[in-house]
Amino acid sequence: MQRSLPEPGDHVMNIYEAYADTLFRIAMVHLGRREDAEEATQDTFIKFIEKAPTFNDAEHQKAWLIRVITNHCKSLVGRGWRKREVKLEETDPLTTDSPEDQALIELVRSLPVKYRSVVHLFYYEDYPVREISDILQISESAVKMRLKRGRQLLKLELEGEEHQ
Repeated sequence: MQRSLPEPGDHVMNIYEAYADTLFRIAMVHLGRREDAEEATQDTFIKFIEKAPTFNDAEHQKAWLIRVITNHCKSLVGRGWRKREVKLEETDPLTTDSPEDQALIELVRSLPVKYRSVVHLFYYEDYPVREISDILQISESAVKMRLKRGRQLLKLELEGEEHQ
């Protein structure tokens, strides 16, 4: 009876299959273009392979990957990597169930990055405030304030659309 040994790279493929969709969605929120989000996701896994960090558990590993992709996206946006306007019509929509969901996602995408990050992690990835604080390396009170301000901005936009 021959036992099959794991192939080199199986571990990375399992992690890729588990987290690639989540990381891609986070990158889409930050970058707005499918190609850029795919590249950022690839860069995150390259960093994972290069650093080969050890983790306490799967949640620690997921938090590390989210922190890496978030920081990578921020650095790309912050250094003027894409100094051009990307119209929302040109971006690939995330899979949604309804046009209302798509409209809300587009509104979230239009938020400033610091609000967009916490709103996405809280509402779309279901992270609690404490974990968002750890992932983004900001205080819990900063997460709460950004959530509050992000909600206010979204509310203003939604109310403005209703009156048009």
